[in-house]
Amino acid sequence: MFLISLIKHSYYCNSIYYTVLVNLNNINFYLKGWLKQLKMEKINQEDYKKQQPEIKSEKSEQEYKIIEENVRTSYITKSGSKTSKYLELVIGEKRIWALLKYEIITGIFSNWPGALGIFLRGIFYRLLFKKVGKGVIFGQNITIRHPNKIFIGDNVVIDENCMLDAKGSENKGIEISRNCYIGRNTILSCKNGDIFLDENVNIGFNCEIHSSSYVKIGKNTLIAAYVYVIAGDHIHDVVNKPISLLGGISKGIIIGENCWLGARSTIFDSVSIGNDVIVGASAVVNSDVPAYSVAAGIPARIVKNRLQKEKEE
Repeated sequence: MFLISLIKHSYYCNSIYYTVLVNLNNINFYLKGWLKQLKMEKINQEDYKKQQPEIKSEKSEQEYKIIEENVRTSYITKSGSKTSKYLELVIGEKRIWALLKYEIITGIFSNWPGALGIFLRGIFYRLLFKKVGKGVIFGQNITIRHPNKIFIGDNVVIDENCMLDAKGSENKGIEISRNCYIGRNTILSCKNGDIFLDENVNIGFNCEIHSSSYVKIGKNTLIAAYVYVIAGDHIHDVVNKPISLLGGISKGIIIGENCWLGARSTIFDSVSIGNDVIVGASAVVNSDVPAYSVAAGIPARIVKNRLQKEKEE
């Protein structure tokens, strides 16, 4: 009996050992696959960067960009299957692999709570975007559209319920430089435009940055809650046609370095804000603001020069 028990015990041990070995081999196989894919994507990203011209830091001198009619609904109203519309609206690619990758990763990890969720999203979300730097933190329930046109630098924090929408057919998308913070419920939305956040930009909660052409926000700029930066406008001089079906125009917005936009302020299209500017709470900025100014009111007016105050002191 003792010999039989010993044989059985040896058999079970060998079975367990074999099972563990097979599982380890499978894990090793999949890890090698993920690492190979990451390596290839990194090579592709570097090649892509070399081919792309740098985004200009100054406002373009070209005329207003014309936004075609139905641009806001064309993804939905155009003919085609629901799958093809979803691929064009959300994924930004027509490859089935891109769809499966997006659905699996966001479906499993998007709402995973706590520190484990942050850790897992930090690993798997980098497979979605064009580029993700080191130390990036993704909060829960982030909506992502056209992730293949989104670049994220080192140590960026994207809080819960944000939207990163790089949608467009001809645009470069969204670039978030290192050490930026995107507050809860904030929307970065492209409609065939580009958004560039320079280093150390801090955006509060419930903000919206919209671009139908180009938006650049300079280094160390602080944006308080409920701020709207809208680079685009409706065509409104036609009265015999539904306004929802009219096209639009956009020239872009440039916000300089070390600025502070107060809570609920609004920045309209074609505005350029210089370095070290303070915009008061609830101000509506519809014209350029020179550097070192303090602007407030509806519409915003220059109420103070920060350099003059320093001289008086």
